[in-house]
Order: sequence, then C-alpha cells, then structure tokens
Amino acid sequence: DYLNTSSEEGFILVGFSDWPHLEPTLFAFISIFYSLTLFGNTVIIILSRLDLRLHTLMYYFLCHLSFLDLCYTASTVPQLLVNLSGLDRTISFGRCVAQLCIVLSLGGTECVLLVTMAIDRYAAVCRPLHYTTIMHPVLCRALVVFSWVGGLVNSLIQTSLVMAMPLCGHQLNHFFCELPVLLKMACEDTGGTEVNLFVARVIILVCPLLLILGSYAHIARAVLNIRSVAGRRKAFGTCASHLIVVAMFYGSAISTYLQPVHRYSEKEGKFLALFYTVITPMLNPLIYTLRNKDVKGALWKVLGRGTDSR
Repeated sequence: DYLNTSSEEGFILVGFSDWPHLEPTLFAFISIFYSLTLFGNTVIIILSRLDLRLHTLMYYFLCHLSFLDLCYTASTVPQLLVNLSGLDRTISFGRCVAQLCIVLSLGGTECVLLVTMAIDRYAAVCRPLHYTTIMHPVLCRALVVFSWVGGLVNSLIQTSLVMAMPLCGHQLNHFFCELPVLLKMACEDTGGTEVNLFVARVIILVCPLLLILGSYAHIARAVLNIRSVAGRRKAFGTCASHLIVVAMFYGSAISTYLQPVHRYSEKEGKFLALFYTVITPMLNPLIYTLRNKDVKGALWKVLGRGTDSR
C-alpha cells in the first residue's frame, strides 16, 4: 500500500531556490516581462475591439490568442514571483490539480487555435477568391469554440490520469505543477499511464502540428508560383508572424511533453518553462504587431494622434 502524502499536505515548490543568487535577478526580469505581457496582450484586445479596420478574422483569432496568453501567465507567473520572493513556496494539492488542469487546458486550446489561424492563412493565400466562403464567420466561431472545448477535454483526461496515481513526497522540483515533474513523483510504475498520456499528447500536439505544416506546405507552393517579388514578399509577410509563433510554441511544448519521463530533467525543465510561461506570451504581441501598419494606425488613433499610418 502506498501513502499518498502529497494529497494530504500539498507540495513545496522548490522553484529556483537551488540558485538563491539568481532569484533577485529573475524576480526583477520576470516582473518586467509579466508587465509587458499584460500590457501588450491587453492592448491587442482593446484595439481589435475599438478599430473597425481590425474587425477581421485574423484579429478575431489574435484576440483569442492574446486572451489565452493573459490567462496562461496569470495561472503561473504570480505564483512564481511569490516563490522567488521567498514569501511562500507551498501549494495545496487542490490548487496543484487546478493549476495543472488550467495550464494543460490553455496549452491544448492554443494548439488547436494555431491550426485555425493556419487554415485562415491558407485560405487567404491559396484561395483568395473563395476566402469569404471558406472562412465563414459562423464556421470560424465554431472553430474557436472547438479549440477551447478540445483543450479542456484533453486536459481533463490528462489531469485525471496523473492524479489517479499515488504521489509520494512533498517537494515538487519546479515553480508550478508541471505534468512531467508530477509523473516523476509517482510511487509506482507509470508505464501504462505514460502510454495513455502519450496518446493524449500526440492528439493535442502532433496532429495539430501536422495540419499546420500541411497548410504551410501548400502556402509555400502557392507563394513560389507568384511571379512578382513584391507579391511573394507580401504573401510571405502575412504568414511569417504566425510561423514564428508556431515554432516557439511547438518547439518548447514538444521538448517538454513528448520526451520519456525518465529523460526529463527538472533543472533544464524549469528554465525551459520560463521561456514558454514568461517569454513567449510577451513576444507574441510584438511578433504580430511590430510591422503591422493596421495595428500601428489603430494605436495612433486611440492615442488621439491622428490618423491612418498607412
């Protein structure tokens, strides 16, 4: 019989306490990055609502992506800042389960949402004359709802599989309840559970990624068939931002979730988690808007400076 002591008293989040000299620096930088994340993603949502030029499907999807980033960082970063300050390094079992479920749900939602955005770019580049027919607003709203529901269902499956195992010990060597770390705390062989979890992660990670790569293969072929250099540059420009976000998101997700548990390193995992919980949500608004004239024009308009920057 195993004693599931974790469920009785919760966990101590080790965080970066192994490197106490790094904690003040990390606290300062993460505070700045978190503030920029909140500001940048909130601005995108507000501008997309206020400016008629941004009432397009691309910005509709981008609003949901920004909202996802806000929720994702809110579920992990405030606790990380408290942890780095040394005020409280504990988390109850119930909060840990809730955090794991929320993080997996938001991550799964983003997987499916990025596919929807890739389909939108495919329709815009490869089927411009049929774009309004293919990307009908009703269909797009249904795809977004499916993204949220699909992410939640996948998360509930993975969370229930993990929490059904007996977990031993109180020290969780991370700054939030991360799935691979919890698996390493199991008191019994996790082979069967790992197989089921792997299937769930392939469905929510690999399948969407293959759809995205397939969409961009068609886009690349269509762009190469454009004769004018200016036309190719414009077509590529509409897709480059999304490709960068896809590369960052899936690169970190695959590195964390599609490797065997016995090969997962908590030390490396913590620093990788900083990338996808702090850096990526901050960069997404910049990647999508830095060279976007519509967003710049909307921002100047809201600030009362005038006018169309195009």
